[in-house]
Amino acid sequence: MNPYLTFSTWIDGDHPAVASKAADLARGRTSEEDVVRECFEFVRDAIKHSRDWKLNPVTCRASDVLLHGTGYCYAKSHLLAALLRKNGIPTGLCYQRLAIGTEGPPFCLHGLNAVYLKRYGWYRIDARGNKLGIDAQFSPPLERLAFPVLAEQERDLPEIWPEPLPQIVDTLLKYSSVQEVAENLPDIELLSAKFHPGAP
Repeated sequence: MNPYLTFSTWIDGDHPAVASKAADLARGRTSEEDVVRECFEFVRDAIKHSRDWKLNPVTCRASDVLLHGTGYCYAKSHLLAALLRKNGIPTGLCYQRLAIGTEGPPFCLHGLNAVYLKRYGWYRIDARGNKLGIDAQFSPPLERLAFPVLAEQERDLPEIWPEPLPQIVDTLLKYSSVQEVAENLPDIELLSAKFHPGAP
């Protein structure tokens, strides 16, 4: 679990402001799940989703998300990972591939988290922020994410990453406004269904 507990450039749980907020959120909580719920609901509700609220600046580093109170789903997942890791709870980053419109193309990545709960194992949580039609909750063992996977080329990507994907960081660093990010959301290519390992 060590990679899911360490701090880094983007998941800087050792930053004084992040460490202080992590301690505040955990204070008085008597169980691991209570700590996770507090951290999750703080990031979901108190940190505004940049595109929903049309808020700049574009953030990436967890401490910047906390400082400015805003972030895209990717950045919010960095802050949630930092808060939970600071409280000793293994946390990784997950992604879905979703249609930008109703069906797609185009498609983009959506960022969320997986947290390791002693009672249940890895459990995904999505702190992007609720609004009309989106109701993500912390209710283990049932997952209640922001978005279902519906279209043919959408995916729940199975990997749990200790660090953000390079294309996520590149996008958040390259563009200086929320609108520019919205026009250039990161995506990945899916392997063809006709691909077979070992085929020529």
